[in-house]
Amino acid sequence: MQAKIYQNKAMQLPKNYDAEKYEDKIYQLWEQSGAFQPTTEGKPFSIMMPPPNATGQLHLGHAIMLAIQDIIIRHKRMQGYSTLWLPGTDHAGIATQTRVEKNLLAKGISKDDLGREKFLQEVDQFVETSKDTIRNQVKKMGCSCDWTRERFTLEPHLNDVVNQVFCDMHKDGLIYKGHRIVNWDPLSQTAIADDEVEYKEQKATLYYIKYGPLTIATSRPETKLADTGVAVHPDDQKYKHLIGQTLSINFGEHQIKVKVIADKSVDPEFGTGAIGLTPAHSLFDYDLAQKHKLEIIQLINQDGKITEAGGKYQGLTVLEARKQFVEELNELGLIEKEESYKQNLSISYRSGGPIEPLISEQWFIDVNKKAIDWEGKKMSLREIATKVVRDGKIKFLPDRFEKVYFRWMENLHDWCISRQLWYGHRIPAWYHNQTKEIKVQAESPGSDWTQESDTLDTWFSSGLWTFSSLGWPEKTEDFTKFHPTDLLETGHDILFFWVARMILLTTYATKQIPFKNLYVHGLIRDRHGKKMSKSLRNGIDPL
Repeated sequence: MQAKIYQNKAMQLPKNYDAEKYEDKIYQLWEQSGAFQPTTEGKPFSIMMPPPNATGQLHLGHAIMLAIQDIIIRHKRMQGYSTLWLPGTDHAGIATQTRVEKNLLAKGISKDDLGREKFLQEVDQFVETSKDTIRNQVKKMGCSCDWTRERFTLEPHLNDVVNQVFCDMHKDGLIYKGHRIVNWDPLSQTAIADDEVEYKEQKATLYYIKYGPLTIATSRPETKLADTGVAVHPDDQKYKHLIGQTLSINFGEHQIKVKVIADKSVDPEFGTGAIGLTPAHSLFDYDLAQKHKLEIIQLINQDGKITEAGGKYQGLTVLEARKQFVEELNELGLIEKEESYKQNLSISYRSGGPIEPLISEQWFIDVNKKAIDWEGKKMSLREIATKVVRDGKIKFLPDRFEKVYFRWMENLHDWCISRQLWYGHRIPAWYHNQTKEIKVQAESPGSDWTQESDTLDTWFSSGLWTFSSLGWPEKTEDFTKFHPTDLLETGHDILFFWVARMILLTTYATKQIPFKNLYVHGLIRDRHGKKMSKSLRNGIDPL
């Protein structure tokens, strides 16, 4: 009887499996059945999908993330847990704005031609198309996430959460506005965070320049036009007689005055052991200038060109000024020698352009102010974020990444959170049109007030992801049941961009950890060893 059935041509399996005929229908049946939604019974288990940037298609790097999470969530579901795998996308301010700007420029249109409102309409259209593409890819891969709870980091509720956390942190003295040295990206025309700076090794020249009664070594001779100090090690016998003196340095037509200071942070073995300090264009120099009360002179502007402080070099690019200044120093006999050496050039993670450290008025998060009640004592954001990992409340898998995390936390500076972009969460600060008074609040104080034009660093809003996506600040059923989440899975490349910031912000806002376990793994790379990235367009579509 069985043999006769299989001989029937109508019952024969096709020679080739055609996924398009079946898989979309199967996925629809899964969704319609509610199989991906949490059950009312069983112990809760939750994973928040790291939201992909809404800048186009996913690549194989995203596919491995989705596969790992799907395996874990399906396993827990079969074990009887009430599982939640919440999907979503990130607005990704700088990456998305850059992509749309490039698309418009290809048509001969700049964002300034459109103005802020119309440009943002263009971005919104692009993002909606990207979200549809990403959603389709995730479904095609069979991922069993709960689409009834899908979120987007720039949707109204999540924007409200961003505003509330910002205002609360400002009220607690943890957010402030001030002039500080930042990593400036002249290509994107915005400040970026310390960990958005990448380093590219390249050949450089170390110039030994006669500098009054001593010699200094520098790879950026043009910055010496705005030096205000010289730093030496206090135990360096060569310079003890000069400490405390103010020297007049003659560079031909350009003269500067510098104070000789002693500080143990100076490496007496580098170069000549004497370092010319340009406080406006180096974080190391800036910190020493603050400590020793040196004058700060801005030499390079936000376009990467020399300011009037550079005298006759004003208006030149940094490299143009360097070339001309070195030529003049050689003519004056002020360059003793030149040496080739390898140097790490600071590059913007997003634009790929060189970074210029410079003084800029920005919004910052104070990571060291002891302003938060935690376990019966006042602690700083940095202390709490360190403690929850040391105490084992958050477990790293593999645990070797804990050392990397602690090292980063130990060296954490105040976080620059403002970006000179149009697309993103606009900072909830208002300036009075006449008095310039600042008010920090979600709603406009009135018609005489203008909102801050800057937007927030994308990592600020994505740092709130585990709880903003569950309905916080309301004590929703989802937040009460699924937070803290059980697992975060991620590549090691965003350990500081995202993971650390989630711990900093979630412990502050909710007094809870964002996740109990962190699974960190390697990355899928292209043939050149570079990680796959939508911005680099080197990814392979998993479909």
